[in-house]
Amino acid sequence: MYIPSFNKFDNEQEAISFMQRYSFATIVTAVDDVPVATHLPFIVEQRGGKIILLSHFAKANPQAAQIVGKSVLVIFTEPHAYISPSNYERETDVPTWNYLAVHAYGKAVLLDEVQKTVELLAHTISTFEADYLHQWNSLPDEYKQKMMKGIVAFEITVDDLQAKKKLSQNRSAIEQKNIINTLNKSQETTENEIAKYMSDLKPKQ
Repeated sequence: MYIPSFNKFDNEQEAISFMQRYSFATIVTAVDDVPVATHLPFIVEQRGGKIILLSHFAKANPQAAQIVGKSVLVIFTEPHAYISPSNYERETDVPTWNYLAVHAYGKAVLLDEVQKTVELLAHTISTFEADYLHQWNSLPDEYKQKMMKGIVAFEITVDDLQAKKKLSQNRSAIEQKNIINTLNKSQETTENEIAKYMSDLKPKQ
């Protein structure tokens, strides 16, 4: 991903927090130079100094059989906003788009053992809706086993993390303030979120 120096995340932990917040991501692989993608919820955790991504495919998804031994890319991105040139000081400036994105590259390993799949599902439920875990645990074992036979659990050890926050860092303090004010007035939640991210940046000197 092209990342100018002023658009980099401050540190790795900031990127991890972003992935955990916007955890519904896109996993991309390539087969015979043709890109293939699936949209999945991911658990993002740190283990032994490494970033680990965990999720599962539907077993019928052909991509599930394509990730073993291959380099994979998982794209985390969510809030974005159109930036009108009406916020700028010069008439010759043009529109752009503000956004945040993290690209995580790594190798995937299938979690073939039944117990690991059980643990992943429990971990997933606890992460996204802890209150449902009791209901899941009370379901008949036969039913849960049948459900688990329809999925392929996996984890990815990240070996390259690329994180970008394009938040008008190259604009003047006045223009940044104009953009924040405009986005805060919007009825769109994603635009409000971009305004918040911009407000959290270190003030431009």
